Amino acid sequence: MRPLPQEAWNAWHPAELMKRLGTDIHWYVVGGWALDLWHGRQTRDHEDLEFAVLREDIERARSLLGKLTFFTVVDGQIDYLPSSVPPAAHVAQLWGADPVEGRWRVDMMPERGTPATWVYKRDLSLTMPRSAMIRKTSDGLPFLAPAAILLFKAKHRRDKDEKDFDLALPRLAASERDDLRRWLEKLHPDHDWIARL
Repeated sequence: MRPLPQEAWNAWHPAELMKRLGTDIHWYVVGGWALDLWHGRQTRDHEDLEFAVLREDIERARSLLGKLTFFTVVDGQIDYLPSSVPPAAHVAQLWGADPVEGRWRVDMMPERGTPATWVYKRDLSLTMPRSAMIRKTSDGLPFLAPAAILLFKAKHRRDKDEKDFDLALPRLAASERDDLRRWLEKLHPDHDWIARL
């Protein structure tokens, strides 16, 4: 099966994903949408909808998102992943395509943690209790804590990442600033966000 064009995104809103996934598996919104869920409002347009799920829950997530067809995304290469085949261990992204509408809807990211522990995928030595890292909106929609989202964004330094940091910084709690500063000092020691924290 051929993938859709890479630009064929018309992502769902996180609330739409919540309706389908519910609360029976370990999943949470990441990326820019996670920050907006934390802010309590949409601050900018989002071209995709990224969410993480424990590897042990991938099959169940795919089943709950049954109308979607999934493709692995590795180094820019997009390949069909049959529903009966689990993703290989090195696969970090699965794009979900709506074949009827011809649009990408979600970007599912297998997570390396456990039900009790969150693990940063770019450095497996960075772990935190899941209870400290996964937040929920008032209606129960799970999302990754803002300090962790900003840590992911620190690597690429795109314009949207800089704007996301600028908007988030005044709202970060002292403990979140401390966590982000410590993580940046370890993983990106020359980053100019450190001085601003």
